Amino acid sequence: MKTDSPLKSRHLEILSSIVRTYIETGEPVGSRTISKRRDNMLSPASIRNVMADLADEGYLSQPHTSAGRVPTEKAFRYYAGTMTVNRIASGESNRLSNQFDGLDTVGARVERSSYLLMELTRHVGIAAAIPALAQELDQIELVPLASNRLLMILVTRDRMVRNRVVALDEPVSPEELISIRNYVNHNFRGWQLGHARRELLRRLEEERELYHAVLRKLQLLYSKGLLEGDTSPEVHMEGASNLLGLDLHLTREKMRELFHALEEKQRLIELLDRFLEQPVGELEIHVGLEQAHPAMKGLALIGMTVRMASGLPGKVAVLGPMRMHYERAIAAVLQTGRALENSQF
Repeated sequence: MKTDSPLKSRHLEILSSIVRTYIETGEPVGSRTISKRRDNMLSPASIRNVMADLADEGYLSQPHTSAGRVPTEKAFRYYAGTMTVNRIASGESNRLSNQFDGLDTVGARVERSSYLLMELTRHVGIAAAIPALAQELDQIELVPLASNRLLMILVTRDRMVRNRVVALDEPVSPEELISIRNYVNHNFRGWQLGHARRELLRRLEEERELYHAVLRKLQLLYSKGLLEGDTSPEVHMEGASNLLGLDLHLTREKMRELFHALEEKQRLIELLDRFLEQPVGELEIHVGLEQAHPAMKGLALIGMTVRMASGLPGKVAVLGPMRMHYERAIAAVLQTGRALENSQF
């Protein structure tokens, strides 16, 4: 590879044609094939010269001396970056929305989303609802109960309410509960729960030498889960077996490692968190995922973050080979994401 300087428009047009042809056929692409497909009737010799330049730039490789050229990871990354997000037909979006009718839990809707992504693309569909630390505090209420028990009510700004009854090791007076409630609501309203928990702990540690009764009771409630949301994400994956038919150039052991990684919920969450970082509604395309796992070098991820009707953040994605039909995968992600956002409980 000589340089990463910008390519001429003719080079980029031919590169896109090569990638499209390779996606369709899976075979090395020759200059004569590209010449027949182009309207400006460049000769095969001229196209060969351009292909040689593209190879020097790291966009093409040549499996054999006499064979055609194959797009590299760099070429797929360029091609994926040229994709435009087309308007989704409302009829198709409405049809997918109907797929969520009768599903009354977040888990069921996430599972259906992963299945739809798999069905639409014939690749791996991944969907997740990741609540918890991203949710913002609206207010807490603390209600004393009999037998030294306490009802902790947590309300987040996405209108979700969580109730937790805890047993206390020592009594806390109604006045102390009011002071704690007012302190938390005044200082942490609008904070993400995870940030609020960390900051509250820091403040408690700073005041460790003070023996103020309310501070001690606040520390007691912290240990019982004050400001702690439901941190268990819902993650579902469908279609992992679709990877078996792909030529990923993996040994049997590496393929086994890949499947093992995809079976772990935490690995899937890390994959989504690592590569889907943009704001809600912004599509992301990543080609070559070896940063997540060496066995994922030949894979690409197309996905986006969505906000469900309840306000809960979620992610939808398609995992497939670099040689995938990008337009179809993009449409599937957009359609499924919109349907998930619009579905009502």
